[in-house]
Amino acid sequence: MFTRILLFCGLCMAAGSAMAMTIYKSTDANGVVSYSDFPTSKDARPFVFRDDMDEHLEQQVRLIVVKKDGVDSVYVRNDLYAPVEVELSFTGVKNASGAPGRPIRRVIQLRSSVRMAQLTPASAGKPLAYTPKFNYILGAPTGATVGYRYPLPWRGGPFRISQGANGPYSHFGPKNRYAIDIAMPEGTPIIAARGGVVVKTENNQDGRGSDASGNFVRVLHDDGTMGVYLHLKRGSVCVREGQKVKVGSALALSGNTGNSTGPHLHFVVQRNTGLGLVSIPYQFNQPVGALPNFALGKQ
Repeated sequence: MFTRILLFCGLCMAAGSAMAMTIYKSTDANGVVSYSDFPTSKDARPFVFRDDMDEHLEQQVRLIVVKKDGVDSVYVRNDLYAPVEVELSFTGVKNASGAPGRPIRRVIQLRSSVRMAQLTPASAGKPLAYTPKFNYILGAPTGATVGYRYPLPWRGGPFRISQGANGPYSHFGPKNRYAIDIAMPEGTPIIAARGGVVVKTENNQDGRGSDASGNFVRVLHDDGTMGVYLHLKRGSVCVREGQKVKVGSALALSGNTGNSTGPHLHFVVQRNTGLGLVSIPYQFNQPVGALPNFALGKQ
């Protein structure tokens, strides 16, 4: 099974462009799943890769409107253990003074509330009318990234990189461009490669689930960057939000959940660059083997 995973990952690395190559998934009479760049059977179906990650933050970062004595005070509440950058604007404004004419951007610190606007009736006795538009991104777009070489975020091995930075089949969007996939057996211990605070976890997805990232742990580092460990085994995450971890702290076990074609760890470092969460380049502090290109017969 592990060999088939490596063969498939090598095939994906051979693609020159993610937009130019379709991967097909087939299952034979014995239940063996295989992947190819062309349909190998009548039941072969395209396998869709997604570069998204829904962390369901809407219950932890939210807009609150407090109405008192005819005045609407608009707050943002951040219940996360990390700052968030927010942008607030108003449309359809009628009979309201105090509504900003342009979007307001502000960084809301962890576990805090900030009043963003206060709207009062322009004409007494008439109702206020407005529609708020609210966006937010994890992290603060300030501070310099500190140079750091990451220890390997797992115990065991040796393992091989199955897809590197700018990988052609799923590492092409802004959030994952510099991610690295390491093929490893399910159940491999995953550890923190850098100290910080656990910001968000997911532990209940099974199989492909509803989120491309599967189960994950997100850790905020001191310089504002965040390390994210994805596709973890269901029920294996052993840290909680708000917990401080150090290098080598146990986080979870590797798995095969979410948008994953085989057991592996997807590790990415991200930061907010201004209402945009993007991956940034990083290096491990020791060599990790690159996968031979099996698709071209180079072994």
